[in-house]
Amino acid sequence: MNAIDVVIPAFNAARYLHEALASVLSQDRAARRIIVVDDGSTDGTADIAAKFGLPVEITRRRNGGAAAARNAGVVRSDAAFVAFLDADDRWIAHKLARQAAALESDPSIDFVLSLVRAFASPELPEAERAALEAQQPRPFEGWVAGSMLIRRASFDRVGPFVEDLRVGEAIDWFSRARRDGLNHLIVPEVLLERRLHRHNTTRLQAADHRGYLLAAKRHVDRLRKDRESER
Repeated sequence: MNAIDVVIPAFNAARYLHEALASVLSQDRAARRIIVVDDGSTDGTADIAAKFGLPVEITRRRNGGAAAARNAGVVRSDAAFVAFLDADDRWIAHKLARQAAALESDPSIDFVLSLVRAFASPELPEAERAALEAQQPRPFEGWVAGSMLIRRASFDRVGPFVEDLRVGEAIDWFSRARRDGLNHLIVPEVLLERRLHRHNTTRLQAADHRGYLLAAKRHVDRLRKDRESER
């Protein structure tokens, strides 16, 4: 049975980190290590993580964004499989078991995704919760880091998340994975629940589309370069 390490980037995540960690620790298939990367938090994020003890480990760094924090966690990981979870999200209890079984049954698969369900954080007023959930009323394919379980060798083949993007870094990574020919499988059930709240990075930076536009441009440039090389 292959070992699994989980990397959780966390910036000022004290409000939600306990629930995220609890969802990892309650998995049907246990993770060997849970690496919380405190990305320059100024609240009690590290204290929350420390209360869990092993297998939760903490590494601290200057604030550099989720991509840089994930990369720092991967550097500390040495398991055959790696998973990612944002500190404000949570997993369904059989997430790792379902995805690991898929990888172990088919060596040709590099990474496994799942469906994702969005939910509005309970502390929000009822009207605000309803408005947020109306924006994403149905489960969707999880082309996000928190949905993925990947072979470490396959991750290294693509390379780390780009650190110059504060948003859109997952779009860029999956674009590179596609170009490098990685094979994937999507488990057709919800295994990740993404929390919608007032401090989501994507919501806070919604007015700044440069990260998404740059990720999209890089994807188009890769496609154009590939087409030109085939001529």
